[in-house]
Amino acid sequence: MRVISGTAKGRKLKAPPGLNTRPITDMIKEALFNVWGSKVADARILDLFAGSGSVGIEALSRGAREAVFVDNANAAVRVIRENLDHCQLRSGFKVLRGDVFQTLQRISRQDLQFDLIYADPPFTREDIFEPVMETISQAGIVSADGIVVIRSPRKKEMPSFGPLTKYRQGNYGESSLHYYCRY
Repeated sequence: MRVISGTAKGRKLKAPPGLNTRPITDMIKEALFNVWGSKVADARILDLFAGSGSVGIEALSRGAREAVFVDNANAAVRVIRENLDHCQLRSGFKVLRGDVFQTLQRISRQDLQFDLIYADPPFTREDIFEPVMETISQAGIVSADGIVVIRSPRKKEMPSFGPLTKYRQGNYGESSLHYYCRY
């Protein structure tokens, strides 16, 4: 796992120890950033279930203004901080340890909005994907032209959620990326 492009290009990233984290592959990350394209520059990104922080770090490397990383595991938070340091990223980010649902509510109360949101919930919890998207759609944290992407098992069907309309899906091995925007 590495940073694909930008100021930290080629830097290797650590993954949290154990089998609880399923790092994003370079192929999936490259596809994601190809779709996001020029929206990354100067964007505010929210990386939920961040694991290694690979997606948010890639965004910062490509010129994102700010990245907020959220993960519940101490080991993941430690690895995200180590990866940020290894990539010589010293500002423009926050690393939050906590439950994603509670953190989304807290962010909502702060009236923060994000241009890009990436969620990568654990595949072992089949019941988590819809609640994550429902919470994001109700929190009012997606900017007017923002994009939300959730990674799920390939067989998982994902509908639209409130003001978030699904407009694209990409399949990569056992994973799918579902893309949403506000309409």
